[in-house]
Amino acid sequence: MAFSSTSILLLVLVLLSASWATSTSIQENFIQCLDDNSPQVIPISAVCGQNDSSFTSVLNSTAQNLRYLMPSVPKPQFIFTPLNEFQVQATVICAKKLGIHLRFRSGGHDYEGLSYASEIETPFILLDLARLRTVNVNINDNTAWVQAGATVGEVYYRISEKSNTHGFPGGIYSSLGIGGHITGGAYGSMMRKYGLGADNVLDARLVDANGKILDRAAMGEDHFWAIRGGGGASFGIILAWKIKLVPVPETVTVFTVPKTLEQGATKILYRWQQVADKLDDDLFIRVFIQVTIAAQKADRTVTTAYAALFLGGAERLLQVMNQSFPELGLTQKDCIETSWIKSVLYHAGFPSETPPEVLLEGKSLFKNYFKAKSDFVQQPIPETGLEGLWKRLLEEDSPLMLWNPYGGKMANISESAIPFPHRKGNLFKIQYVTSWYEGSKEATTKHFDWIRGVYDYMGAYVPTSPRAAYVNYRDLDLGMNNKSNTSFSQASIWGAKYFKCNFHRLVKVKSKVDPDNFFRHEQSIPAVLDEAERLYRPEPDS
Repeated sequence: MAFSSTSILLLVLVLLSASWATSTSIQENFIQCLDDNSPQVIPISAVCGQNDSSFTSVLNSTAQNLRYLMPSVPKPQFIFTPLNEFQVQATVICAKKLGIHLRFRSGGHDYEGLSYASEIETPFILLDLARLRTVNVNINDNTAWVQAGATVGEVYYRISEKSNTHGFPGGIYSSLGIGGHITGGAYGSMMRKYGLGADNVLDARLVDANGKILDRAAMGEDHFWAIRGGGGASFGIILAWKIKLVPVPETVTVFTVPKTLEQGATKILYRWQQVADKLDDDLFIRVFIQVTIAAQKADRTVTTAYAALFLGGAERLLQVMNQSFPELGLTQKDCIETSWIKSVLYHAGFPSETPPEVLLEGKSLFKNYFKAKSDFVQQPIPETGLEGLWKRLLEEDSPLMLWNPYGGKMANISESAIPFPHRKGNLFKIQYVTSWYEGSKEATTKHFDWIRGVYDYMGAYVPTSPRAAYVNYRDLDLGMNNKSNTSFSQASIWGAKYFKCNFHRLVKVKSKVDPDNFFRHEQSIPAVLDEAERLYRPEPDS
Protein backbone atom coordinates (compact mmCIF):
# COMPACT_ATOMS: atom_id res chain seq x y z
CA MET A 1 0.00 0.00 0.00
CA ALA A 2 1.58 3.31 -1.08
CA PHE A 3 1.42 6.55 0.88
CA SER A 4 1.75 10.00 -0.62
CA SER A 5 4.21 12.49 0.87
CA THR A 6 1.22 14.55 2.00
CA SER A 7 -0.22 11.58 3.89
CA ILE A 8 3.09 10.90 5.61
CA LEU A 9 3.42 14.58 6.62
CA LEU A 10 -0.08 14.56 8.07
CA LEU A 11 0.66 11.37 10.02
CA VAL A 12 3.83 12.92 11.49
CA LEU A 13 1.92 16.05 12.50
CA VAL A 14 -0.80 13.95 14.14
CA LEU A 15 1.79 11.96 16.11
CA LEU A 16 3.62 15.12 17.20
CA SER A 17 0.33 16.71 18.20
CA ALA A 18 -0.62 13.64 20.24
CA SER A 19 2.77 13.63 21.95
CA TRP A 20 2.49 17.34 22.78
CA ALA A 21 -1.05 16.85 24.08
CA THR A 22 0.05 13.96 26.29
CA SER A 23 2.93 16.02 27.71
CA THR A 24 0.62 18.97 28.32
CA SER A 25 -1.98 16.72 29.95
CA ILE A 26 0.59 15.18 32.32
CA GLN A 27 1.86 18.63 33.27
CA GLU A 28 -1.60 20.12 33.81
CA ASN A 29 -2.79 17.18 35.89
CA PHE A 30 0.36 17.29 37.97
CA ILE A 31 0.09 21.04 38.65
CA GLN A 32 -3.55 20.62 39.68
CA CYS A 33 -2.60 17.79 42.02
CA LEU A 34 0.24 19.87 43.50
CA ASP A 35 -2.15 22.72 44.22
CA ASP A 36 -4.55 20.29 45.88
CA ASN A 37 -1.82 18.85 48.11
CA SER A 38 0.29 21.91 48.93
CA PRO A 39 -0.36 24.48 51.65
CA GLN A 40 0.64 27.25 49.21
CA VAL A 41 -0.12 27.92 45.56
CA ILE A 42 2.61 26.61 43.25
CA PRO A 43 4.14 29.50 41.26
CA ILE A 44 4.02 29.04 37.50
CA SER A 45 7.76 29.61 37.28
CA ALA A 46 8.43 26.49 39.39
CA VAL A 47 7.27 24.20 36.57
CA CYS A 48 9.22 24.19 33.31
CA GLY A 49 7.87 22.12 30.42
CA GLN A 50 9.60 20.93 27.27
CA ASN A 51 7.92 23.67 25.28
CA ASP A 52 9.17 26.45 27.56
CA SER A 53 12.10 28.49 26.24
CA SER A 54 14.04 27.96 29.47
CA PHE A 55 13.68 24.15 29.53
CA THR A 56 17.07 23.35 28.05
CA SER A 57 18.96 25.82 30.23
CA VAL A 58 17.25 24.53 33.39
CA LEU A 59 17.89 20.89 32.46
CA ASN A 60 21.52 21.60 31.59
CA SER A 61 22.17 23.93 34.53
CA THR A 62 23.83 21.40 36.82
CA ALA A 63 24.19 18.34 34.57
CA GLN A 64 27.88 17.41 34.26
CA ASN A 65 27.97 14.65 31.67
CA LEU A 66 27.12 15.88 28.18
CA ARG A 67 26.43 12.29 27.08
CA TYR A 68 23.08 12.54 28.85
CA LEU A 69 22.12 15.85 27.28
CA MET A 70 22.29 14.49 23.73
CA PRO A 71 19.07 14.86 21.67
CA SER A 72 18.73 11.07 21.50
CA VAL A 73 18.50 10.72 25.30
CA PRO A 74 14.90 10.90 26.62
CA LYS A 75 14.17 14.14 28.46
CA PRO A 76 11.75 14.73 31.36
CA GLN A 77 8.26 15.83 30.43
CA PHE A 78 8.83 18.81 32.69
CA ILE A 79 11.03 19.98 35.55
CA PHE A 80 9.58 20.99 38.90
CA THR A 81 11.75 23.08 41.22
CA PRO A 82 10.10 23.10 44.67
CA LEU A 83 10.49 26.00 47.07
CA ASN A 84 10.00 24.05 50.30
CA GLU A 85 9.79 20.58 51.80
CA PHE A 86 6.00 20.42 51.55
CA GLN A 87 6.18 20.79 47.78
CA VAL A 88 8.61 17.84 47.63
CA GLN A 89 6.13 15.87 49.72
CA ALA A 90 3.31 16.85 47.34
CA THR A 91 5.44 15.79 44.35
CA VAL A 92 5.72 12.24 45.67
CA ILE A 93 2.01 12.10 46.48
CA CYS A 94 1.06 13.34 43.00
CA ALA A 95 3.56 11.25 41.03
CA LYS A 96 2.27 8.18 42.83
CA LYS A 97 -1.38 9.14 42.37
CA LEU A 98 -0.98 9.90 38.65
CA GLY A 99 1.36 6.99 37.92
CA ILE A 100 4.23 9.21 36.70
CA HIS A 101 7.82 8.01 36.96
CA LEU A 102 9.92 10.42 39.05
CA ARG A 103 13.62 11.29 38.89
CA PHE A 104 15.25 13.84 41.22
CA ARG A 105 18.58 15.57 41.59
CA SER A 106 20.43 17.78 44.04
CA GLY A 107 23.66 18.61 42.22
CA GLY A 108 23.63 16.87 38.84
CA HIS A 109 27.03 15.15 39.23
CA ASP A 110 25.56 11.70 38.65
CA TYR A 111 28.13 10.03 36.37
CA GLU A 112 25.53 8.11 34.37
CA GLY A 113 22.88 10.84 34.42
CA LEU A 114 20.46 8.73 36.48
CA SER A 115 19.23 11.75 38.44
CA TYR A 116 18.00 13.66 35.38
CA ALA A 117 17.74 11.16 32.50
CA SER A 118 16.12 7.76 32.05
CA GLU A 119 17.20 5.09 29.61
CA ILE A 120 14.68 2.45 30.71
CA GLU A 121 11.47 4.27 31.59
CA THR A 122 9.56 7.07 29.90
CA PRO A 123 7.70 9.33 30.28
CA PHE A 124 9.16 10.73 33.48
CA ILE A 125 9.37 14.02 35.33
CA LEU A 126 12.32 15.67 37.08
CA LEU A 127 12.29 17.12 40.58
CA ASP A 128 15.16 19.61 40.92
CA LEU A 129 16.12 20.45 44.52
CA ALA A 130 18.27 23.44 43.52
CA ARG A 131 16.26 25.93 45.60
CA LEU A 132 16.45 23.91 48.80
CA ARG A 133 19.94 25.01 49.82
CA THR A 134 19.78 26.50 53.31
CA VAL A 135 22.75 25.77 55.59
CA ASN A 136 22.30 26.37 59.34
CA VAL A 137 25.54 26.00 61.30
CA ASN A 138 25.56 25.56 65.07
CA ILE A 139 29.13 25.91 66.29
CA ASN A 140 28.10 25.47 69.93
CA ASP A 141 27.19 21.82 69.40
CA ASN A 142 29.47 21.21 66.36
CA THR A 143 26.63 20.44 63.94
CA ALA A 144 24.89 21.86 60.89
CA TRP A 145 21.62 21.18 59.13
CA VAL A 146 22.17 21.36 55.36
CA GLN A 147 19.44 21.13 52.75
CA ALA A 148 19.92 18.70 49.90
CA GLY A 149 20.24 21.31 47.15
CA ALA A 150 23.21 23.04 48.76
CA THR A 151 26.58 22.35 47.21
CA VAL A 152 29.54 21.01 49.14
CA GLY A 153 31.23 24.35 48.57
CA GLU A 154 28.33 26.25 50.12
CA VAL A 155 28.43 23.99 53.16
CA TYR A 156 32.16 24.57 53.60
CA TYR A 157 31.78 28.33 53.20
CA ARG A 158 28.95 28.59 55.73
CA ILE A 159 30.99 26.60 58.25
CA SER A 160 34.00 28.87 57.70
CA GLU A 161 31.81 31.95 58.24
CA LYS A 162 31.24 30.78 61.81
CA SER A 163 34.63 29.28 62.61
CA ASN A 164 38.12 28.86 61.16
CA THR A 165 38.69 25.73 63.24
CA HIS A 166 35.75 23.64 62.06
CA GLY A 167 35.24 21.69 58.85
CA PHE A 168 33.45 18.72 57.32
CA PRO A 169 35.05 15.67 55.65
CA GLY A 170 33.14 15.81 52.38
CA GLY A 171 34.14 15.93 48.73
CA ILE A 172 36.87 17.87 47.01
CA TYR A 173 34.83 19.24 44.11
CA SER A 174 32.87 22.21 45.39
CA SER A 175 29.87 21.96 43.04
CA LEU A 176 28.76 18.54 44.30
CA GLY A 177 25.19 18.55 45.62
CA ILE A 178 25.33 17.55 49.28
CA GLY A 179 22.07 15.58 49.06
CA GLY A 180 23.27 12.93 46.62
CA HIS A 181 26.92 13.16 47.63
CA ILE A 182 26.36 11.71 51.10
CA THR A 183 24.00 8.99 49.86
CA GLY A 184 27.01 7.35 48.18
CA GLY A 185 29.46 7.79 51.05
CA ALA A 186 31.17 11.14 50.30
CA TYR A 187 34.94 10.86 50.50
CA GLY A 188 37.39 13.74 50.55
CA SER A 189 40.79 14.90 51.68
CA MET A 190 40.05 14.41 55.40
CA MET A 191 38.77 10.84 55.08
CA ARG A 192 41.94 9.33 56.59
CA LYS A 193 41.45 11.54 59.66
CA TYR A 194 37.66 11.49 60.09
CA GLY A 195 36.19 8.95 57.68
CA LEU A 196 33.57 9.69 55.04
CA GLY A 197 30.98 12.42 55.02
CA ALA A 198 28.38 9.68 55.57
CA ASP A 199 30.27 8.53 58.67
CA ASN A 200 29.65 11.99 60.11
CA VAL A 201 25.87 12.28 59.67
CA LEU A 202 23.75 12.51 62.81
CA ASP A 203 20.23 12.87 61.43
CA ALA A 204 18.31 13.37 58.21
CA ARG A 205 14.97 14.47 56.83
CA LEU A 206 13.46 12.72 53.82
CA VAL A 207 10.22 12.14 51.97
CA ASP A 208 9.43 8.43 51.83
CA ALA A 209 7.49 6.43 49.24
CA ASN A 210 4.21 7.25 51.00
CA GLY A 211 4.82 10.99 50.82
CA LYS A 212 5.62 11.31 54.53
CA ILE A 213 8.38 13.54 55.90
CA LEU A 214 10.54 11.51 58.29
CA ASP A 215 13.53 12.23 60.49
CA ARG A 216 15.87 9.63 61.98
CA ALA A 217 13.58 8.79 64.86
CA ALA A 218 10.55 8.41 62.60
CA MET A 219 12.24 6.40 59.86
CA GLY A 220 14.06 4.00 62.21
CA GLU A 221 17.68 2.92 62.35
CA ASP A 222 17.59 0.48 59.40
CA HIS A 223 16.26 3.16 57.06
CA PHE A 224 18.74 5.71 58.45
CA TRP A 225 21.56 3.19 57.92
CA ALA A 226 20.57 2.62 54.29
CA ILE A 227 20.56 6.26 53.19
CA ARG A 228 24.14 6.88 54.39
CA GLY A 229 26.09 5.20 51.61
CA GLY A 230 23.45 2.96 50.02
CA GLY A 231 23.29 5.06 46.85
CA GLY A 232 20.90 7.80 45.84
CA ALA A 233 17.24 7.59 44.90
CA SER A 234 16.36 4.17 46.33
CA PHE A 235 15.00 4.94 49.80
CA GLY A 236 13.39 8.36 49.52
CA ILE A 237 14.13 11.95 48.62
CA ILE A 238 16.68 13.47 50.97
CA LEU A 239 15.55 16.89 52.15
CA ALA A 240 18.38 17.67 54.56
CA TRP A 241 21.26 16.17 56.51
CA LYS A 242 22.36 16.97 60.04
CA ILE A 243 26.13 16.70 59.86
CA LYS A 244 28.78 16.56 62.56
CA LEU A 245 31.49 19.21 62.23
CA VAL A 246 35.09 18.16 62.80
CA PRO A 247 38.03 20.15 64.19
CA VAL A 248 40.62 21.56 61.80
CA PRO A 249 43.73 23.58 62.72
CA GLU A 250 43.94 27.30 61.97
CA THR A 251 46.83 26.50 59.62
CA VAL A 252 46.89 23.62 57.16
CA THR A 253 49.42 22.89 54.43
CA VAL A 254 48.86 21.94 50.80
CA PHE A 255 51.20 20.95 48.01
CA THR A 256 51.22 19.56 44.48
CA VAL A 257 54.41 17.88 43.26
CA PRO A 258 54.46 16.57 39.66
CA LYS A 259 56.69 13.75 38.46
CA THR A 260 56.96 12.66 34.84
CA LEU A 261 58.19 9.31 33.55
CA GLU A 262 61.48 11.00 32.77
CA GLN A 263 61.72 12.07 36.42
CA GLY A 264 61.27 8.58 37.78
CA ALA A 265 57.48 8.59 38.14
CA THR A 266 57.18 4.80 37.99
CA LYS A 267 59.44 4.07 40.96
CA ILE A 268 58.01 6.94 43.03
CA LEU A 269 54.43 5.77 42.42
CA TYR A 270 55.38 2.23 43.36
CA ARG A 271 56.75 3.56 46.63
CA TRP A 272 53.60 5.70 47.20
CA GLN A 273 51.51 2.52 47.01
CA GLN A 274 53.56 1.05 49.85
CA VAL A 275 53.25 4.03 52.21
CA ALA A 276 50.13 6.08 51.34
CA ASP A 277 47.75 4.17 53.63
CA LYS A 278 50.29 4.12 56.49
CA LEU A 279 51.19 7.82 56.62
CA ASP A 280 50.26 10.11 59.50
CA ASP A 281 46.45 10.32 59.67
CA ASP A 282 46.70 14.11 59.25
CA LEU A 283 48.20 13.63 55.77
CA PHE A 284 46.25 12.81 52.63
CA ILE A 285 48.19 12.49 49.37
CA ARG A 286 46.24 11.58 46.27
CA VAL A 287 47.76 11.13 42.82
CA PHE A 288 46.51 12.57 39.53
CA ILE A 289 47.80 10.65 36.52
CA GLN A 290 47.51 12.32 33.11
CA VAL A 291 49.13 12.45 29.70
CA THR A 292 51.04 15.68 29.13
CA ILE A 293 53.62 17.10 26.75
CA ALA A 294 57.22 16.54 27.87
CA ALA A 295 58.97 19.89 28.33
CA GLN A 296 62.18 19.00 26.54
CA LYS A 297 61.10 16.76 23.67
CA ALA A 298 57.55 17.95 22.91
CA ASP A 299 56.50 14.29 23.06
CA ARG A 300 53.60 12.93 25.06
CA THR A 301 54.49 11.54 28.46
CA VAL A 302 52.72 10.43 31.62
CA THR A 303 52.71 12.86 34.55
CA THR A 304 51.86 11.83 38.11
CA ALA A 305 50.93 14.78 40.34
CA TYR A 306 50.93 14.29 44.12
CA ALA A 307 48.30 16.63 45.62
CA ALA A 308 48.10 16.77 49.40
CA LEU A 309 46.35 18.23 52.41
CA PHE A 310 48.11 18.17 55.76
CA LEU A 311 46.24 19.18 58.90
CA GLY A 312 49.12 21.15 60.37
CA GLY A 313 52.04 23.38 59.50
CA ALA A 314 54.77 22.92 56.92
CA GLU A 315 57.51 22.20 59.46
CA ARG A 316 55.80 19.11 60.85
CA LEU A 317 54.71 18.04 57.36
CA LEU A 318 58.33 18.05 56.16
CA GLN A 319 59.30 15.92 59.15
CA VAL A 320 56.58 13.40 58.32
CA MET A 321 57.54 13.30 54.64
CA ASN A 322 61.26 12.98 55.27
CA GLN A 323 60.60 10.06 57.56
CA SER A 324 57.87 8.26 55.60
CA PHE A 325 58.08 9.27 51.93
CA PRO A 326 61.41 10.97 51.17
CA GLU A 327 61.33 9.59 47.61
CA LEU A 328 58.95 12.38 46.58
CA GLY A 329 61.59 15.00 47.40
CA LEU A 330 59.20 17.47 49.03
CA THR A 331 60.82 20.81 49.90
CA GLN A 332 59.79 23.87 51.90
CA LYS A 333 59.25 25.71 48.62
CA ASP A 334 56.57 23.18 47.60
CA CYS A 335 54.53 23.77 50.77
CA ILE A 336 51.76 26.36 51.02
CA GLU A 337 50.44 27.16 54.49
CA THR A 338 46.86 28.38 54.41
CA SER A 339 43.47 28.14 56.11
CA TRP A 340 41.24 25.09 55.74
CA ILE A 341 38.66 26.99 53.65
CA LYS A 342 41.37 28.22 51.28
CA SER A 343 42.68 24.67 50.98
CA VAL A 344 39.21 23.79 49.68
CA LEU A 345 39.65 26.35 46.90
CA TYR A 346 43.15 25.07 46.16
CA HIS A 347 42.07 21.46 45.71
CA ALA A 348 38.96 22.45 43.75
CA GLY A 349 41.23 24.03 41.15
CA PHE A 350 40.49 27.72 41.67
CA PRO A 351 43.27 30.31 41.06
CA SER A 352 45.23 31.24 44.19
CA GLU A 353 43.70 34.70 44.67
CA THR A 354 40.09 33.52 44.36
CA PRO A 355 37.96 34.68 47.33
CA PRO A 356 36.05 31.96 49.25
CA GLU A 357 32.74 33.58 48.23
CA VAL A 358 33.10 31.86 44.85
CA LEU A 359 31.96 28.70 46.64
CA LEU A 360 28.48 30.23 46.95
CA GLU A 361 28.09 30.24 43.17
CA GLY A 362 27.96 26.44 43.05
CA LYS A 363 29.41 26.33 39.56
CA SER A 364 31.36 23.40 38.17
CA LEU A 365 34.66 24.04 36.44
CA PHE A 366 34.10 21.01 34.21
CA LYS A 367 31.42 19.91 31.75
CA ASN A 368 32.16 17.45 28.97
CA TYR A 369 31.42 14.00 27.58
CA PHE A 370 32.96 11.41 29.85
CA LYS A 371 32.95 7.82 31.02
CA ALA A 372 34.35 6.65 34.35
CA LYS A 373 35.12 3.43 36.22
CA SER A 374 36.60 2.55 39.58
CA ASP A 375 38.66 -0.08 41.41
CA PHE A 376 39.94 -0.76 44.91
CA VAL A 377 43.55 -1.92 45.25
CA GLN A 378 44.78 -4.14 48.09
CA GLN A 379 48.30 -5.01 46.89
CA PRO A 380 50.84 -2.64 45.30
CA ILE A 381 50.80 -2.78 41.50
CA PRO A 382 54.33 -3.82 40.40
CA GLU A 383 56.45 -1.56 38.24
CA THR A 384 55.92 -3.84 35.25
CA GLY A 385 52.16 -3.43 35.70
CA LEU A 386 52.56 0.35 35.84
CA GLU A 387 54.62 0.34 32.67
CA GLY A 388 51.85 -1.54 30.88
CA LEU A 389 49.38 1.03 32.19
CA TRP A 390 51.47 3.93 30.87
CA LYS A 391 51.47 2.35 27.42
CA ARG A 392 47.67 2.26 27.45
CA LEU A 393 47.27 5.81 28.78
CA LEU A 394 49.46 7.13 25.95
CA GLU A 395 47.02 5.60 23.44
CA GLU A 396 44.13 7.81 24.62
CA ASP A 397 43.42 11.48 23.86
CA SER A 398 42.57 12.78 27.32
CA PRO A 399 42.84 10.09 29.99
CA LEU A 400 42.79 10.77 33.73
CA MET A 401 43.31 8.54 36.74
CA LEU A 402 42.90 9.54 40.37
CA TRP A 403 44.41 7.36 43.10
CA ASN A 404 43.02 8.12 46.56
CA PRO A 405 44.72 6.68 49.64
CA TYR A 406 42.92 4.77 52.37
CA GLY A 407 44.11 3.70 55.83
CA GLY A 408 43.80 5.82 58.97
CA LYS A 409 40.22 6.20 60.19
CA MET A 410 38.93 4.36 57.12
CA ALA A 411 40.57 1.14 58.32
CA ASN A 412 39.05 1.45 61.79
CA ILE A 413 35.38 1.58 60.77
CA SER A 414 33.47 -1.66 60.24
CA GLU A 415 32.46 -2.64 56.69
CA SER A 416 28.86 -2.86 57.91
CA ALA A 417 28.73 0.40 59.92
CA ILE A 418 27.05 2.02 56.91
CA PRO A 419 26.39 0.50 53.44
CA PHE A 420 29.74 1.76 52.11
CA PRO A 421 31.91 -1.35 52.69
CA HIS A 422 35.35 -0.40 51.38
CA ARG A 423 37.39 -0.17 54.56
CA LYS A 424 40.27 -2.15 56.10
CA GLY A 425 42.57 -3.87 53.63
CA ASN A 426 42.28 -1.31 50.85
CA LEU A 427 45.44 0.61 50.03
CA PHE A 428 43.80 3.05 47.65
CA LYS A 429 40.92 3.60 45.24
CA ILE A 430 41.35 4.21 41.53
CA GLN A 431 39.07 6.34 39.41
CA TYR A 432 39.49 5.96 35.64
CA VAL A 433 38.13 8.75 33.43
CA THR A 434 38.20 9.49 29.74
CA SER A 435 36.67 12.71 28.45
CA TRP A 436 36.01 14.16 25.02
CA TYR A 437 34.29 17.15 23.42
CA GLU A 438 32.53 15.77 20.37
CA GLY A 439 29.30 13.86 20.76
CA SER A 440 29.30 11.59 17.74
CA LYS A 441 28.61 7.88 18.03
CA GLU A 442 32.07 7.14 16.64
CA ALA A 443 33.78 9.26 19.33
CA THR A 444 31.73 7.69 22.09
CA THR A 445 32.51 4.16 20.88
CA LYS A 446 36.22 4.95 20.61
CA HIS A 447 36.53 6.26 24.15
CA PHE A 448 34.29 3.57 25.65
CA ASP A 449 36.44 0.90 24.00
CA TRP A 450 39.57 2.49 25.44
CA ILE A 451 38.39 2.75 29.04
CA ARG A 452 36.94 -0.76 28.99
CA GLY A 453 40.27 -2.02 27.68
CA VAL A 454 42.21 -0.32 30.48
CA TYR A 455 39.73 -1.67 33.02
CA ASP A 456 40.22 -5.18 31.66
CA TYR A 457 44.00 -4.79 31.85
CA MET A 458 43.85 -3.65 35.48
CA GLY A 459 41.79 -6.69 36.45
CA ALA A 460 45.04 -8.59 37.05
CA TYR A 461 45.99 -6.21 39.89
CA VAL A 462 42.78 -5.89 41.93
CA PRO A 463 40.57 -8.28 43.93
CA THR A 464 37.89 -9.93 41.84
CA SER A 465 35.55 -11.59 44.37
CA PRO A 466 33.90 -9.19 43.95
CA ARG A 467 35.72 -6.62 41.86
CA ALA A 468 34.61 -3.70 43.99
CA ALA A 469 33.44 -0.30 42.74
CA TYR A 470 32.38 3.02 44.28
CA VAL A 471 28.67 3.74 43.94
CA ASN A 472 29.15 7.50 43.48
CA TYR A 473 31.15 6.64 40.36
CA ARG A 474 28.12 5.01 38.77
CA ASP A 475 29.04 2.61 35.99
CA LEU A 476 26.23 1.03 33.98
CA ASP A 477 28.73 -1.39 32.43
CA LEU A 478 28.48 -3.29 35.73
CA GLY A 479 24.81 -4.09 35.12
CA MET A 480 21.36 -2.53 34.99
CA ASN A 481 17.88 -3.16 36.33
CA ASN A 482 15.02 -3.93 34.02
CA LYS A 483 12.11 -1.52 33.83
CA SER A 484 10.29 -3.99 36.04
CA ASN A 485 10.78 -7.43 37.64
CA THR A 486 14.53 -7.13 38.23
CA SER A 487 15.70 -10.21 40.09
CA PHE A 488 17.96 -10.34 43.13
CA SER A 489 20.46 -12.38 41.13
CA GLN A 490 20.54 -9.81 38.33
CA ALA A 491 20.90 -6.83 40.67
CA SER A 492 23.53 -8.62 42.75
CA ILE A 493 25.93 -8.48 39.82
CA TRP A 494 26.39 -4.74 40.33
CA GLY A 495 25.10 -4.61 43.91
CA ALA A 496 27.87 -6.82 45.30
CA LYS A 497 30.51 -4.64 43.62
CA TYR A 498 29.21 -1.45 45.22
CA PHE A 499 28.11 -2.81 48.60
CA LYS A 500 29.59 -6.31 49.09
CA CYS A 501 27.64 -8.17 51.81
CA ASN A 502 25.70 -5.03 52.70
CA PHE A 503 23.67 -5.42 49.51
CA HIS A 504 21.41 -8.03 51.08
CA ARG A 505 20.58 -5.74 54.00
CA LEU A 506 19.88 -2.89 51.57
CA VAL A 507 17.40 -5.11 49.70
CA LYS A 508 15.77 -5.98 53.01
CA VAL A 509 15.37 -2.29 53.95
CA LYS A 510 14.13 -1.39 50.47
CA SER A 511 11.52 -4.14 50.53
CA LYS A 512 10.23 -2.80 53.83
CA VAL A 513 10.20 0.98 53.18
CA ASP A 514 9.37 0.94 49.44
CA PRO A 515 7.82 -2.46 48.60
CA ASP A 516 6.22 -1.12 45.40
CA ASN A 517 9.59 0.15 44.13
CA PHE A 518 8.36 3.72 43.64
CA PHE A 519 11.91 5.10 43.86
CA ARG A 520 13.71 3.34 41.03
CA HIS A 521 16.32 3.78 38.33
CA GLU A 522 18.84 1.75 36.35
CA GLN A 523 20.82 0.79 39.47
CA SER A 524 18.40 1.37 42.33
CA ILE A 525 18.12 -1.20 45.10
CA PRO A 526 15.34 -3.65 44.11
CA ALA A 527 12.49 -4.64 46.43
CA VAL A 528 12.96 -8.41 46.06
CA LEU A 529 13.30 -9.61 49.65
CA ASP A 530 11.65 -13.02 49.15
CA GLU A 531 14.09 -14.03 46.43
CA ALA A 532 17.00 -12.53 48.37
CA GLU A 533 16.16 -14.61 51.44
CA ARG A 534 16.04 -17.78 49.32
CA LEU A 535 19.34 -17.17 47.54
CA TYR A 536 21.47 -15.25 50.01
CA ARG A 537 23.69 -17.20 52.37
CA PRO A 538 26.02 -14.98 54.39
CA GLU A 539 29.58 -16.20 54.75
CA PRO A 540 30.43 -17.50 58.24
CA ASP A 541 32.68 -15.33 60.39
CA SER A 542 36.30 -16.32 59.97
